Amino acid sequence: MKCSIIKYCFLLFITCLFTNEYGYATTIYVGKNKAYAQIKKALAASKNGDTIMVTSGLYKEGNIIIDKSVVLLGENYPILDGELKHEILSIKSSNVSINGFRIQNSGRTTMSDPGGIKIYDAKNVTIEKNILINNYFGIYLQYAVNCVIKNNVISASQKEENRSGNGVHCWKSDSLQVIGNKIEGHRDGIYFEFVTHSVIWRNIAKYNLRYGLHFMFSHNNAYITNYFKNNGAGVAVMFTKKVTMMNNTFEENWGDAAYGVLFKELSDCYLSGNRFIRNTTGIFLDGSNRIKAERNLFLNNGWGMRLQANCMDNLIAHNDFIGNTFDVTTNGSLTLNEFYQNYWDKYEGYDLDKDKVGDVPYHPLSLYAVIVEKNPPAMLLYRSFMISLLDKSEKILPSLTPENFIDNKPRMSPYNL
Repeated sequence: MKCSIIKYCFLLFITCLFTNEYGYATTIYVGKNKAYAQIKKALAASKNGDTIMVTSGLYKEGNIIIDKSVVLLGENYPILDGELKHEILSIKSSNVSINGFRIQNSGRTTMSDPGGIKIYDAKNVTIEKNILINNYFGIYLQYAVNCVIKNNVISASQKEENRSGNGVHCWKSDSLQVIGNKIEGHRDGIYFEFVTHSVIWRNIAKYNLRYGLHFMFSHNNAYITNYFKNNGAGVAVMFTKKVTMMNNTFEENWGDAAYGVLFKELSDCYLSGNRFIRNTTGIFLDGSNRIKAERNLFLNNGWGMRLQANCMDNLIAHNDFIGNTFDVTTNGSLTLNEFYQNYWDKYEGYDLDKDKVGDVPYHPLSLYAVIVEKNPPAMLLYRSFMISLLDKSEKILPSLTPENFIDNKPRMSPYNL
């Protein structure tokens, strides 16, 4: 009896897998010498659960609306061309998959924000292994849930921010996975606003006009093993709480208002294993509280960390500060943050008990860094004899820098990060 029930359940599962509400799922072919010459006609003839196989070729069909639960599969990257007039793929149904297309030349208008692919109020949509070129927005999600954006190449060549949308744009969505995408030349590489419980993992965002990653009001998200290089202003994280950022690289983001990452009004976040390499500023914290930053590398930046006076209850521990012009700076006299067992390459103390921790506390904040923070033109005096003398005397007898801006247990050797 038990064996019969198991067999029945298995057959029922297989039946459900290969059928839909109208009968058995089928594969519909589109292309030259196929059943349908146009994708739109194949969609009109399809049923929920069907697969539409599109062979290679050039398809100029305007706006293609997908309002059924289908799989749209490209063979040898067929080209969907919007002719700079249309939104190309509009997904208005849940349980849709788009795989293997070259999608190019979407329309451009700020009134409707057209995209190469746009998801409208849908669940369980997968966008995978597509090439999106010269679109206004690459992939746009609004009111989306449980969607996967994976292994796509997204590029644009606009030169001005107001003429370009974002590579992956997500708005008022939940439980998204943005994985393994390569994004270049858009306004922002990845943009999150009012997005929760989502993961951004293994993406490469470089040479974007503004930010490689930009998210606002987006709580309880994780950003893991991403690479952000040479974006106009780096990465911006604003008005957000409960974020995890691990094993990301922020590299070569240069400019007066450029940062490896900007934290504005951020709280209750965790940073670990990140690398800030050759940026104007590694991390800029403004109004950010209760952040734990540990085991991060700050290498060859102008400023390793700029910690504004309106930040409090942050813990900066077990990090490496190497080769930065200024390791840390602030714009106030009150310090309500803790530095603990970081490695500072400028530390000149000693370790008589050989426990790998300096016996003399270290003041990482130089007088000159404070002066430059308040009067940027003072940077012209960098490396002058008088400035070097002032810094040395200030570290011995702090008078103008906050006395409690201190690492009481500085490491003698760098961590293996």
